[in-house]
Amino acid sequence: MEVILKQDVLNLGYANEKVNVKAGYARNFLIPQGIAILATESNKKVLAETLKQKAHKEAKIKNAAEDLSKELKDVMLKIGAKAAESGKIFGSVNALQISQALKDQYHVEIDRKKIHVDHEHIKELGTYKARIHLHKDVHIEISFEVFAE
Repeated sequence: MEVILKQDVLNLGYANEKVNVKAGYARNFLIPQGIAILATESNKKVLAETLKQKAHKEAKIKNAAEDLSKELKDVMLKIGAKAAESGKIFGSVNALQISQALKDQYHVEIDRKKIHVDHEHIKELGTYKARIHLHKDVHIEISFEVFAE
């Protein structure tokens, strides 16, 4: 029996996927639990339209991420920090400061969770790199300089 899954099922398939299962499994478990629906002609058409719209939305989001990556390609952030004479910073620079610097200097808002700093904790003055994950397929590496205020 062919059914369309409404959610991911371990060892069976993913949401919005057509799968063949035994009739009893479909009638007694998948359909009553709301996990799947019968793969009738009308449900197949609805599935095709849903997948088409989902692909269009994904393409739109990916294009926006690629445009943003082109804009940020040659960015050099400057982050000020209080430092001692030896060049050690009081505290550390992390993804939150980088996100705030992007917002202040380039008017681009990026969630701090999408920013990954090469060095876990930056505690000295200098130039470093950070990776920004804009989309699952779009990553960019930016440079930033930590200077003494």
